[in-house]
Amino acid sequence: MQFEGKAIQVQKIDSGLYELIFDLKTEPVNKFNQLTLSELKDAVTQLSAVEDIKGVLFSSAKESFIVGADITEFSSLFGQGEAELIEKLLENHAIFSAVEDLPCPTVVAINGLALGGGFELCLAADYRVMGEKAKVGLPEVKLGINPGWGGIVRLPRLIGIDNAHEWICTGVEKRAAAALKDGAVDAVVAQERVREAGLDLLRQCAEGKFDYLSRRTEKQSPVKLNQIEQMMAFETAKGMIGAKAGPHYPAPLQAVKTIQKSCGMSRDQAIVAEVKGVAKLASGPVVKALVGLFMKDQYVKKVSKGHAAKGAKVNQAAVLGAGIMGGGVAYQSASKGVPILMKDINEAAIQLGLDEANKLLAGQLKRGRTDAAKMAATINRIRPTLSYGDFGNVDLVVEAVVENQKVKQMVLAEAETHIADDAVLASNTSTISINALAKSLKRPENFCGMHFFNPVHKMPLVEVIRGEKTSDETIARTVSFATAMGKTPIVVNDCPGFLVNRVLFPYFGGFSGLLQDGADFRNVDKVMERFGWPMGPAYLLDVVGIDTAHHADQVMAAGFPERMSHEGESVIDRMYSLDRFGQKNSKGFFRYELDRRGKLAKLADDEVDSLLASCVGASQEFTDQTIIERMMIPLCIETVRCLEEGIVASPAEADMAMIYGIGFPPFRGGVFHYLDEMGLAAFCEMAAKYEELGPLYQPTEKMQQMAANATKYFN
Repeated sequence: MQFEGKAIQVQKIDSGLYELIFDLKTEPVNKFNQLTLSELKDAVTQLSAVEDIKGVLFSSAKESFIVGADITEFSSLFGQGEAELIEKLLENHAIFSAVEDLPCPTVVAINGLALGGGFELCLAADYRVMGEKAKVGLPEVKLGINPGWGGIVRLPRLIGIDNAHEWICTGVEKRAAAALKDGAVDAVVAQERVREAGLDLLRQCAEGKFDYLSRRTEKQSPVKLNQIEQMMAFETAKGMIGAKAGPHYPAPLQAVKTIQKSCGMSRDQAIVAEVKGVAKLASGPVVKALVGLFMKDQYVKKVSKGHAAKGAKVNQAAVLGAGIMGGGVAYQSASKGVPILMKDINEAAIQLGLDEANKLLAGQLKRGRTDAAKMAATINRIRPTLSYGDFGNVDLVVEAVVENQKVKQMVLAEAETHIADDAVLASNTSTISINALAKSLKRPENFCGMHFFNPVHKMPLVEVIRGEKTSDETIARTVSFATAMGKTPIVVNDCPGFLVNRVLFPYFGGFSGLLQDGADFRNVDKVMERFGWPMGPAYLLDVVGIDTAHHADQVMAAGFPERMSHEGESVIDRMYSLDRFGQKNSKGFFRYELDRRGKLAKLADDEVDSLLASCVGASQEFTDQTIIERMMIPLCIETVRCLEEGIVASPAEADMAMIYGIGFPPFRGGVFHYLDEMGLAAFCEMAAKYEELGPLYQPTEKMQQMAANATKYFN
């Protein structure tokens, strides 16, 4: 038998042994789209009919094995109703069950990423051989759903209930060593030997040296736990996983419930339970939001790739300013393989930057994510210097000195004289106009903003800010560098605060207004955290730094006086005047102390109420809904203004910037998804209740026109 398709080929290896090769011709990676599934069904049907078949090896002709289902195809099924989705899932299950039921031993050679449906195909085989650099996992909970092609059924039977809970409910990708330890794969070999080792194992199975049928029976039979063992495994997991996932993400807890329901069933009964669990989740708003974010993330990556393709690669970088931020930039660049010079004007600052990089690497070493040799190699890519001696070979310089326009202009102008004519200068400013900073430069076309978020190693977003004279090549090279650093770059145009901070400060304005009207900042924090923000506005201000927020607030007020200026002393002004800068000096809205693990713990501070008495109103109760509306309306309207003014190019990029930059609740899908789900008519009606609070609460004319026409930002 021989099968030649557009996604799958089947070749005879030798007597009775066949190899099914995944190679989706139209894509750079293998994924389960309708074409691949259809060809898999046909290929397995033909293999089942081969009389002398002794074994099948599943392999990939690409660097990855199978990265999962094509979400662009399958997400369209989620809105068609539970019955239709269940029917389609059962059809796909029949294909995977046919793989499992082949009349011969089966082995998968996992040479690269095998995620979601790709790993579920691996689970359907009898044995799994994995390359040392490959990764496997079931990340479906990150899209708000559960594994739907056998992951819920087969993984618990293979690795045990507790391990399966951890794999499925966190959605993490597992490296080869962890997968072998848990029993999800049978062997780990050098990357170049994956196919050879898989074929060797298949031959041994064909010769009867391994009892593949007993392994298969174990996967198809109920889990061997008595009632007490089941109760202990599941009730404990429900409490822990439910608490960690929180009320807004139902998929992890649903996975536990489905595993519990199905683990005592035969395979075919368990499959029905699995697909019903998936269908229950798929029609919910969380899935729509999270799948939407996945699609937007793919779009943003495509845009970045388009920019980067036009720019020269950064082989040598430099950072000016070696404090916490400069050290973070240096670490991130070096850890991704790009050598970087780290310059400052004194040894103490240089040491601070090196200490920051060493601290981050030590954490990686402690968690087993690097080893001593890789740690040393990373540190060696950071070259500290007090002079510009080696800057002639630098492709891109990130300026990360103090947030002061005159200081930045001086440093940038000085640096420009020491770098090549085609080198890029980028400022890590969070608020200062790129056009204003460019006035001190002889080559403004080679200058742009490159706004990292703190802490650099954790925050995925980098705003790349285009000035009036910034060239396309400068943007392209900067985007290329940000991508090489493992970041998500989003290109925006220059304005006070750019995109993220411009949108954030109306949110803080809503917070200040609530306090002026008598709200308790602790209650506001609790309400917004329940709404889905990772931290409330008071806590966020402490983390950002009250001094930083105060400076940015002044910039925003000067830039948009009709909306963002305010009369009298705000709570941010008051905190700043009291030198309560938040976490950086251990006192702000809350106070901070190091806990036993050396991390800053947030504690109540009874002094704060009296300290704020001069700028807050008489205490009064606000409903949760009022607090949410007064906080969210200004943020949403300002985000729309940024789109309408061309500061950000698309609703998708704006949504991802809000998610990655300030922690907008992912399950709400981003600002524009949030507006679409509410409907602009309902939003404008809600905003009208707060017209007296000023321009921050007044929708734009275009929003009102769209509301009248029932128009959405996304189709």
